[in-house]
Amino acid sequence: MTLSLEDFMLPCLNKQLFGIECLGCGIQRATALLFKGEFIAAFKMYPAIYSLLLLAVFLIFSLFYKIQHANRYKIVLIAINVIIIVVSYVLKMNKYL
Repeated sequence: MTLSLEDFMLPCLNKQLFGIECLGCGIQRATALLFKGEFIAAFKMYPAIYSLLLLAVFLIFSLFYKIQHANRYKIVLIAINVIIIVVSYVLKMNKYL
């Protein structure tokens, strides 16, 4: 028996308790799809996956290099991520209405 990445995924507590997906539902599966090379499926699973990846790379890069106006870039990237996450969540929840 071989273990896959999916065997280690955490269940969504919000979905288990209330039956409604949370804003982060899908990020683990999207990350697993990225590792498998299924880039379009990862985006469909969790549209903010690439903007979050960009934010993570920027944050790691800014730890090692001094970037002029880094805080402004961080705020803009965070705002973009929040907007993408909220809009995609609202669109996903509209399917259930």
